[in-house]
Amino acid sequence: MRTFLFRRLPSGLLVLLAASFLIFLILRLIPGDPATSLAGPDAGPEAVAAIRARLGLDRPLLGQYLGWLGDLAAGQLGPSYAIGGEVAELIGDSLGATVELTLGALLLVILLGLPLGVLGATVRRGPVAVAVRALTTTVLAVPPFVTGVVLVLVFAVTLGVLPAGGHQSILDQPDLGVQYLLLPALCLALPSAAILGRYLKDGLERALAEDYVRTATALGISRGRIVRRHALPNALPPAVTVLGLQVGQLLGGAVLVEAIFAWPGLGQLAEQGVLRRDYPVVQDLLLLLVAVYVAVQLVTDLVYTWLDPRIRWE
Repeated sequence: MRTFLFRRLPSGLLVLLAASFLIFLILRLIPGDPATSLAGPDAGPEAVAAIRARLGLDRPLLGQYLGWLGDLAAGQLGPSYAIGGEVAELIGDSLGATVELTLGALLLVILLGLPLGVLGATVRRGPVAVAVRALTTTVLAVPPFVTGVVLVLVFAVTLGVLPAGGHQSILDQPDLGVQYLLLPALCLALPSAAILGRYLKDGLERALAEDYVRTATALGISRGRIVRRHALPNALPPAVTVLGLQVGQLLGGAVLVEAIFAWPGLGQLAEQGVLRRDYPVVQDLLLLLVAVYVAVQLVTDLVYTWLDPRIRWE
């Protein structure tokens, strides 16, 4: 395992370095100037130039990029241009809500995706099979912002059983926090659950077609036990890889879902940073998401190896 981690570490650092360069470059290519936005529409060239000098935007781009990397290596994210305060404090204040939303959505992905995959592979005909196929196709075809609006109309406006938006930490008030979390987490989780269910369905179908399944059936072992004890463990490793990829989708989709449900997380912070041309906030947030994605992929590979003993870390 240690050898595996040492081999993966350089590639992970290279991905972060490449991502940092692309993030820095793309932000500078977006039309707009933070100094002009801060100075206001009536400011003269001298005022804009003074703000650019104070923010360090008058330095060459390479110098700005290397300075940003140096600050990151020293653990200093620096101040925000427009929002105000330290970037580390802004991210820290919003990180908890996004982690709460992502973990809640990930739990729903597992709870919904596993039954969809098992039912899709074991129930081939009848109303249950039709319902599973219709559900997975629908949630994949409908965009999350439409799903979010429908969930709000049904559960918040029509039935009045769940709040339409806002946030309450589960750690502070678990019962109330779950009510605020359920709709945005469900909206975020549905597409990923459908994808997980489809991959698990395909894996189970391949496993159920193997010779050992026919042998077990001939020996009189029940269908349910064959699925639980033999087919499902063999179908899980590819599904785990897909689940790891979906974590990145959950983090990216949280930006839109937080806007729909007024969820005060990193998505709203990123939106404010983009609208106000706040380079430090946006570039640090994007690089943080890339780092989380790289770490999740590493954990996914370790879990895959644990589930499939035929694969060795070395």
